Amino acid sequence: MRQRVAGLRDSIRQNLSELVSFNSVHNEPGCEQDAVASAAWVEKALKARGLEVEVIDTVDGSKAVIGRKEPAAGAPTVLLYSHHDVVPAGDPQKWTNDPFTLTERDGRWFGRGTADCKGNVVMHLAALQVFEEIAPDSPLGITVVIEGSEERGGEGLDALIEAHPEKFAADAIMIADTGNIALGEPTLTTCLRGGAQVTVKVSTLHSQVHSGGFGGAAPDAVFALVRTLDSLRNASGAITIDGVDCTGTWKGVQYPAEDFRKDATVLDGVHLMGEGEATVADQVWARPAVSITGFTSTPVAEAVNAVPNVASAQLNLRVPPGMVAQEVTDGLVEHLRAHVPWGAKIEFEVHSVNDPFQADTSGPALAHLSQCLSAAYPGKQTVEAGTGGSIPLCTKLQETFPEAEIALYGVEEPLCTIHSIDESVSPDEIQAIGVAEALFLLTYAK
Repeated sequence: MRQRVAGLRDSIRQNLSELVSFNSVHNEPGCEQDAVASAAWVEKALKARGLEVEVIDTVDGSKAVIGRKEPAAGAPTVLLYSHHDVVPAGDPQKWTNDPFTLTERDGRWFGRGTADCKGNVVMHLAALQVFEEIAPDSPLGITVVIEGSEERGGEGLDALIEAHPEKFAADAIMIADTGNIALGEPTLTTCLRGGAQVTVKVSTLHSQVHSGGFGGAAPDAVFALVRTLDSLRNASGAITIDGVDCTGTWKGVQYPAEDFRKDATVLDGVHLMGEGEATVADQVWARPAVSITGFTSTPVAEAVNAVPNVASAQLNLRVPPGMVAQEVTDGLVEHLRAHVPWGAKIEFEVHSVNDPFQADTSGPALAHLSQCLSAAYPGKQTVEAGTGGSIPLCTKLQETFPEAEIALYGVEEPLCTIHSIDESVSPDEIQAIGVAEALFLLTYAK
């Protein structure tokens, strides 16, 4: 099987090169044609694999591509999932090479979406090709779902599942949108954090006032917001939210601090948050986390000698399994409201609340996939790990199909630096995960 997939390496690269060329950011001005072209490329690729394909315009304006091979009577169905949309590349000048031209350096392929998640799309295609060549008459049913708005919440696919659940019914649901804990270490992701987006706005004055005449006594909105946000971390840097349990511990495979420092590109001499109080795994997989993903006041380049009257921040909340995202979000809002100083006025806008996901690893499909992953990596045993990311689709599928087994895996690993400048993927990971998936399709039986 490894030889067969290795023989597809050139076509895998060509497919990824073509798919990466589309700046397929959903609902982004200027990217509309690329998003449509990306979906059309996926449609053509799935048809080439002999699937019956439909492209559906969803309620959020994205295009979901669904390919299907019907099962023989009594045979199980496997659903393969990924997405063809990407996050914005940012300033292309900050990339070593053009983000939409697949480039090879040091044995890795670089470009926006190479790992998240177009690398997983081409991995599916390779696995399907091998499956088709070896078992053209297999009774197994296959559904392939490639959505177009995952990075912007995936509301379109959620609504489609609610309206037409029959299109997604399967015995095993294979979500290729995560990856290994380290390069070459086969991994099943067993839990995902949920979360929310919270915009906080603090106001103190009707307008800016001259810092020479009023600075010192005039309430500074930036200081008020900074002090409010600082209340979310204790002295060690660990997250603390009034009324919310932020002391969870992770019982599975750990994330060594030195590995995390390297993967997270932590500067020498800078401490990890919660150091000495909690492990890395505790904080990224078992506890709520809050990141300040945006901050707005007067830009430095436009600074004048005036006391700011308003300041805003965008907060990204992550919620671990075992907690209800809305309850933690409400707790975060109440905490901030209680900690805003000096009577400053505080306002909130909350959106994109989604619950965490916990996989049931006791079923036969996940056990079998674990064996297939181990077989694809000679001498390695598959480990189970969490991830701090969110895939709201998993919770929706779990609610809609409680009897189905849901597996999370994929071509990503920490060196990919997904969502960042110079995103990349290891072609060896694409091949190995493709081997594991092809093995699963060829040998899975309900």
